[in-house]
Amino acid sequence: MIKNDVALAIEKKTEFNRAKSLLIVEAVLGSLKTALTKREKVEIRGFGSFKVVPKKTGFGRDIRRQKQIRIEKGQRIKFRPGQELKTLLSKTKPG
Repeated sequence: MIKNDVALAIEKKTEFNRAKSLLIVEAVLGSLKTALTKREKVEIRGFGSFKVVPKKTGFGRDIRRQKQIRIEKGQRIKFRPGQELKTLLSKTKPG
């Protein structure tokens, strides 16, 4: 699913046109980006939460060249699904 698909779903469930639906999607995603950039935890009840966590320096493997490479420290976003989403996922069959 891409951004336009989300806008289309909003358009179908509301009386908004595609342009307004896309503005809503952009506003929500922009708010998420801003909060995560400020290292704030974002929680959407029933869906899940996003949190920025530090990533340690470590080593990985370049499988093409069969060499060990250094992975620099940085930040990553961790997503933890909410209970409602976990329940829905456990009821659906994969594939």
